[in-house]
Amino acid sequence: MVPNKLKKGDEIRVIAPSGSLSRLDPINFNIAKERFEKIGLKVSISKNAYNVDEYSTSSVEDRINDLHEAFKDNNVKMIICAIGGYSVIQLLNEIDYELISKNPKIIIGYSDNTALLNAIYAKTGLVTYLGPNFTDFAVKKGFDYTLDYFIKVAFGNSNFEIIDSSDFSDDKWYIHQDDRVFIKNDGRIIVNTGEAEGLIVGGNLCTLQLLQGTEYMPSLENKILFIEDDDLVGDTFIFEFDRNLHSLMLQPGFDKVKGLIIGRNQLGTKLSNDEFKKVLQGKKELKNIPVIINMDFGHTRPLFTIPIGEKCIIDKDKVTIIQS
Repeated sequence: MVPNKLKKGDEIRVIAPSGSLSRLDPINFNIAKERFEKIGLKVSISKNAYNVDEYSTSSVEDRINDLHEAFKDNNVKMIICAIGGYSVIQLLNEIDYELISKNPKIIIGYSDNTALLNAIYAKTGLVTYLGPNFTDFAVKKGFDYTLDYFIKVAFGNSNFEIIDSSDFSDDKWYIHQDDRVFIKNDGRIIVNTGEAEGLIVGGNLCTLQLLQGTEYMPSLENKILFIEDDDLVGDTFIFEFDRNLHSLMLQPGFDKVKGLIIGRNQLGTKLSNDEFKKVLQGKKELKNIPVIINMDFGHTRPLFTIPIGEKCIIDKDKVTIIQS
């Protein structure tokens, strides 16, 4: 089930199923809002998006009401998550998935919102979008790549090849918008070469793991997995990533996974691409599928948008998204 794409004049709704929109200061909020207006979209904010409790968000009831209201509102053509956090998992058994099935529309976000996007896809078959949160639209510099891929999937139905960015950032952009650090991108790195075709699932690895053993976990059979993780655990990242990956490889259906694409690791992991490649090459479960690392999605910027539920084709070092 593919949602209608956007056109100029459409309204988009900002919801906060994870972290509160209050984490974005008013100056950066206006930058993000103006970005959407420049591409012809109207921005509306859900009733409870600025609420804050002990989880830096609003109550389950408030967040569910905002989510349901956004899907019910015929004027809203796209729903975008405000920011990441820790608490989307609290919502999954309260969502009216039948309501979503009857009112399909674009929903986009990443990080903790991985759980929401994959749950909706698993329960309804609706294609969801792993891409920038609303806060990411406030980034002043180095945003063109992110915007370009957002437009490709939000407005268009054409197939497209994912091309690597020229450089990336992993700094506190929201504090120092005019004093940024950009790093030359070494580009994608092939761990295992090969060809594959399958539907996309994935997102933030440690969040995706929360769905294991539940009805909200998408099937892994015949899938291309896109996964990434942040540097919250610092230089113990490789141990955390490794065990989470192994847990995923123990899931039913992993033996039928067609390919694995991994987003760029943050600088705080202190893990070189060569070290990461060596670890992955030692996994017997990955020997017979193409594996690519250091691609432009995850917790560094810029990032491309990934349609969960659409087809991906891997041809050695070439990655193409096939849109319905």
